[in-house]
Amino acid sequence: MAAPSPRSLILDLLSTQRGESMPVGALVAAGALFGVPENGLRVALTRLLSRGLVARDERGRYRLGPAAGALNQRVVSWRRLEERVRRWEGCWIGVALGGLARGRGSALAAAERPLRLLGFQELVPGLALRPDNLKGGVAAVRDELLALGLDPQAVVCELGALDAANEAKARGLWDAAALRRSYARSCRELAASEARLGRLAEGAAMKESFQLGGRVIRALVQDPLLPEPLVPAEERRAVVAALRRYDRAGRRAWAAFLARHGAPHVAFDSPTDGALAVA
Repeated sequence: MAAPSPRSLILDLLSTQRGESMPVGALVAAGALFGVPENGLRVALTRLLSRGLVARDERGRYRLGPAAGALNQRVVSWRRLEERVRRWEGCWIGVALGGLARGRGSALAAAERPLRLLGFQELVPGLALRPDNLKGGVAAVRDELLALGLDPQAVVCELGALDAANEAKARGLWDAAALRRSYARSCRELAASEARLGRLAEGAAMKESFQLGGRVIRALVQDPLLPEPLVPAEERRAVVAALRRYDRAGRRAWAAFLARHGAPHVAFDSPTDGALAVA
């Protein structure tokens, strides 16, 4: 697997700390493990600090900053993924972007990220939608999209009673077969790595758990959370269950390193732990 960028390494490590700070020495040592030069890591840290994505306390230790709050809340929610969904009654949530498309190209481009994170797909130019199966309905989705950076001029609304052609088109916007294959692949890879971690040297186990656990978590964070009958929900739940088991193995792989470098680590099986399969 490719080495993480200095930026992603810093944010991923800090996202595991549940608001606690991490000494720069731990970040530098982790960077060295992944082949990230100290200078490059410190430059990335300075840039993240200037953007408010990380914050520094009076001891010179770092934690996630306020600007990372909304996205981090999504990342750390992987354990409670199924708590976000409700029974689908057949309606859709639509986001109309037509007002942004007229002379507001930058706002239109900025809308792509929050829409992607919440599983929206474009039905026709200027109109994206997803099944209305997230708890809280349209109001909650609207609030989350705005927190993630959607332009307030975008119209977020409920859609129902699509004609037969558009209903069929809407149901086919997501590649359900590819999604199911990714679920099965993640379960296989997590199980194989979990069985292997205890036999690896410390550094190798740390790297493997960080990279594989992080990749599966990113996939879950970006999962569209499609309802039955579009995708069998049990297959998504199986990935979450496999990742919970893998998380414990990853924490064991990282615990000694973090203790040596004075970084806190979250207790095993914490219900509010961070983004990666590391402590």
